[in-house]
Amino acid sequence: MTLRASRRGFVPPFIAMDFLRAANEREAAGAEIIHLEVGQPGSSAPEPVLDAARRALANEPIGYTDALGIAPLRQAIATHYQAQYGVAVDPGEVAVTTGSSAGFLLAFLAAFEPGDRVGLAIPGYPAYRNILSALGIEPVHIAVGENAHYQPTPELLDDLGSLDGLIVASPANPTGTMISAAELARLTAYCRNRGIRLVSDEIYHGITYDAAAATARAYGREAVIVNSFSKYYSMTGWRLGWMLVPPDLARSVECLAQNVYISPPALSQIAALPVFGCRVELDRHVTRYRTNRDLLIHTLAASGLSRFAPAEGAFYLYVDISSLTRDSEEFCRRLLAETGVAVTPGLDFDPVEGGGWVRISLAGSAESVAEAARRLRDWLPQARW
Repeated sequence: MTLRASRRGFVPPFIAMDFLRAANEREAAGAEIIHLEVGQPGSSAPEPVLDAARRALANEPIGYTDALGIAPLRQAIATHYQAQYGVAVDPGEVAVTTGSSAGFLLAFLAAFEPGDRVGLAIPGYPAYRNILSALGIEPVHIAVGENAHYQPTPELLDDLGSLDGLIVASPANPTGTMISAAELARLTAYCRNRGIRLVSDEIYHGITYDAAAATARAYGREAVIVNSFSKYYSMTGWRLGWMLVPPDLARSVECLAQNVYISPPALSQIAALPVFGCRVELDRHVTRYRTNRDLLIHTLAASGLSRFAPAEGAFYLYVDISSLTRDSEEFCRRLLAETGVAVTPGLDFDPVEGGGWVRISLAGSAESVAEAARRLRDWLPQARW
């Protein structure tokens, strides 16, 4: 008898991780690789975080915690919302998660049934649609571009038929675009009036270049807010995130967390306690990302690639390469093989138009990004397609 595999597992790959593996294989073979393919800060966690982890390892048992996280961290997160946004949050509404990825899984399981229709922007983060598909939920693509500032709008939603959910991200991956406070309030009201569950991805909050990001929590408690310690806080490998959970989903999220992963990593939770007091150091990273962004925009534009999504936040540059090729995977393979610079094909984020785009991470050191810019400047004019 032949065993079968579940169709739920036949989701597309996260191509950025495939290119990370390919880049790591070349690096292990001795090649000098510059990693601009994954959204990972080049900086370590702040020293107070490392000190807290060292103390915990020396003095704490590091066992299971409550499924929703330790009380001091939930309180610290709630306090952060008051300090940063002027929004009151009860610590009981906070769920600490095993990275934001677990937050999205819990949100989708708690809020949606198989067969529900959930809207999301294209280009957008691929794991949204792939997790939804694995759960039997229909991802409904919202084609966004320059006309809509690469973000969903109520007018675009009107053309999609009935929706059960909507995922928004501001700042967004891969485009770096943001939803203004006024527009976020309008989207929140639109969803409330139509019974659409809003899931707001806010993991790049703190990494903005002109205006601060608004939280959907400011416009009501119905939305699920997902955030993370990975991006602004430079704690990617610590696998720690959080949610603000609407009251009607609170018990479901807790029971799911208990069963899916027991509790978030105890050491990471203890270590994260001082991180909200590290903004001076963390803001210096944001200044570096801005410098990296401006350098790459100048370098690419001088080489003939002058169309970008507006990188208002996050640490990516989404670049139109269609004047050279509409095979972004081949572009990235050749770039890696011929220069040692690893970037991600746009097909990861947009299965329709992504062949003409690539995403470049700006999160590395100034030195590594400057060297990548030099290699791109030398390679692009002589590359043949």
